[in-house]
Amino acid sequence: MKFGKRYRAASEMLKQNVYDVNSGFDTLLTLPKAKFDETVELHVRLGVDGRNADQQVRGVCVLPNGTGKSVRILVIAKGDKADDAVKAGADYVGAEDIVAKIQGGWLDFDVCITTPDMMGVVGRVARVLGPKGLMPNPKSGTVTMDVAKAINDAKAGKVEYRLDKNNIIHVVIGKMSFGKEKLVENYNTVIEAIIKAKPAAAKGQYIKSITIASTMGVGIKLNSGM
Repeated sequence: MKFGKRYRAASEMLKQNVYDVNSGFDTLLTLPKAKFDETVELHVRLGVDGRNADQQVRGVCVLPNGTGKSVRILVIAKGDKADDAVKAGADYVGAEDIVAKIQGGWLDFDVCITTPDMMGVVGRVARVLGPKGLMPNPKSGTVTMDVAKAINDAKAGKVEYRLDKNNIIHVVIGKMSFGKEKLVENYNTVIEAIIKAKPAAAKGQYIKSITIASTMGVGIKLNSGM
């Protein structure tokens, strides 16, 4: 794999293999920058086996400083709950009509929220939404009767964390423009949530590695301390 000049220059600036949190974010913010406001990502490899149901790690948390991304919210609901969604500022609200639109290939939204009574309808597009990470789920707070709260949480910076097939969690924790203090606050919020979500069945070292990186940048390994 070939890397660009900026990436290679950033790699050469890394002075050590593992950083503590403060120096890690200091380093991240001093590396050569792209011409746009890069997203900052957190990648946490866990010492669990996600193939076992009792070792799954999944949850949500609200970042104190948001994600820096504008979120397009779809609510699939009827009646009063649809009205609540409109009042709360959902970008799109519908029922069977919007599901048909999704079946036709429309996916111009970032979060999908629905009410429990509509899950049968939403199930028609589960195979479309699931692989995109858009399928509503009670555990992530996106299947709820309180659609207004779900919308407000999503706009405030709610993020979902869950294991991928390699037992790694990938979470957006902000933008480079946030600066160190806000990024560290968001980072700590996610790490604390992941620690609290440790399965009882997990044995040995829980957090194997922690890496932060900007969209176009190199990965900076942080001391997991666990």
